[in-house]
Amino acid sequence: MDIKGAVAIVTGGASGIGEATARQLAARGAIVLIADMQEDKGKEVAKEIGGAFAKVDVTNTEQIIEAVEMAKSMGPVRMLVNSAGIGYAQRTIGRDGKYESAFDMNWYRRVININLIGSFDFARIAATAISTSEPMVNGERGAIVNITSVAAFDGQIGQVAYSSSKGGIVGLCLPLARDLAASGIRVNTVAPGLIDTPIYGQGEAADKFKETLSKDVLFPKRLGFATELASMVVECLTNSYMNAEVIRVDGGIRMQPK
Repeated sequence: MDIKGAVAIVTGGASGIGEATARQLAARGAIVLIADMQEDKGKEVAKEIGGAFAKVDVTNTEQIIEAVEMAKSMGPVRMLVNSAGIGYAQRTIGRDGKYESAFDMNWYRRVININLIGSFDFARIAATAISTSEPMVNGERGAIVNITSVAAFDGQIGQVAYSSSKGGIVGLCLPLARDLAASGIRVNTVAPGLIDTPIYGQGEAADKFKETLSKDVLFPKRLGFATELASMVVECLTNSYMNAEVIRVDGGIRMQPK
C-alpha cells in the first residue's frame, strides 16, 4: 500500500513504539496524527515530523471521534496504529488470606478499558472513516495495526490484568480482519518482547538490570529497540498481502514465570 500523502493515526505516538512508528511513517511520506495524553511531548514530536497532535483519552469515545474527524480534515485516512496502553502488576491473592488483599478490581477494569476496549473503540471509529476513503487500484482502503505484547502468550506472575488485555487484542485480530475485509481494510497485530525504553532508567545499575532481562532472549542478547518494532508495524501497514496476522518481535524470548 502506498502511504505517501495518506493520513495515519498513531495512538500513544508521543513516546516509545508509538513515537518510533510515527517518525518512520512520516519519513515514508505519510501525514501523521499523534493521539496521546502527553500533550507537550506529543506536540513536540508532531512538530518535528510535520504532523498534528490530538489529546485523546482512549476510554473516551467522544475524544476518539474528534481525533478521527481531525485526521479526516488532513487528508484520506488510511492507517491506524493502536499503541496506547498501560501496565499494572499485582498477584491475584494476597498472603494474609483476606478478601480485600486480593487483586484490585478497579485496576483490572482500568487496564482492560485502556488496553483492550480503548483499542477496539479506536479501531471501530477509525475503520468507519477509512471505509469512506476512495479505494486504491486493488480495492484496498487502508490498514490497522494493534500493538499487543508477548505477555499475551507468556504472562508472568502478577500480569493477570495486563496479559488479559493483551490477549484480548490477539483474539480480536482475526474476527476484526474478517469484519473489515469487505471494506478493503487489513488488520494485523504486533507483539513486542522486552523493549529498551527510558522506563528502565540510565546508568550502571540500569544497564545491569537490562543485561539480566536480556538473558532469556535467544539472539541478539539484548533488549529490542523501538525502531525495530516500528519497522514491523510499517511493514504490516504497507505490505498489501499481510492480513489477520499476529507477529512476535521479541528476539525469540519466551518469558519465565517471574
